[in-house]
Amino acid sequence: MESLPMMKSILLLALIASFAGAYDPSPMQDFCVAVRDAQAAVFVNGKVCKNPKLVTADDFYIAAGFNTPAGGTNLTSVGIISNFIDVERFPGLNTMGLSVGRIDFEPNGLIPLHYHPRGSEVVFVLEGTLYVGFVTSNAQNIGKNEVFAKILNPGDAIIFPVGLIHFLYNVGRTNAVAFGSFNSQKPGFVYLANAVFGPAPPISDDVLAKTFHLEKKIVQFLQAQNWSLA
Repeated sequence: MESLPMMKSILLLALIASFAGAYDPSPMQDFCVAVRDAQAAVFVNGKVCKNPKLVTADDFYIAAGFNTPAGGTNLTSVGIISNFIDVERFPGLNTMGLSVGRIDFEPNGLIPLHYHPRGSEVVFVLEGTLYVGFVTSNAQNIGKNEVFAKILNPGDAIIFPVGLIHFLYNVGRTNAVAFGSFNSQKPGFVYLANAVFGPAPPISDDVLAKTFHLEKKIVQFLQAQNWSLA
């Protein structure tokens, strides 16, 4: 007969294993506030499923126009054209955990420092030369952030882990084209400068001045800029 301490140890391990096997699904939105009234509630991912009996091949097809930059969003302030396809444009992606985009860069075109709160990204370069990189969390290196950066040429690829700050910059003399694929149907985009200096209502200039070791007048100058990428 096993001893009582041994039985307690086995029971504790079984309890730990039961917690390890249970987890919440990854959210597809920034937050989800619980409500008591069902009439005031929405579906967590904001989508409902089409009746399977009504599904056709067209539900899994989209004429994306990825062969040219035409049809993309022209972000003139940073010199890029972005053609992004997520579940909003392509309902067939719902529950698939996928989205994809094409980015066309002018010379010196830049995707500014940003992160995706809900998805990792793989970027493949089709044309041109890009300087790209991401920043590790400080916990990774005991209080020190580290930049992992590379020069990418046609045929090269890089991975940006979920939630880490990263950038893509065209350092070549010609236009560049890259494709990005995400393991989320709604990865989310948070541009750092826009989120810090351009939100509404604004963040306290005291907070920003102390955070960035800047004088208040500099913070106020930055807050007064147009942070739209269009």
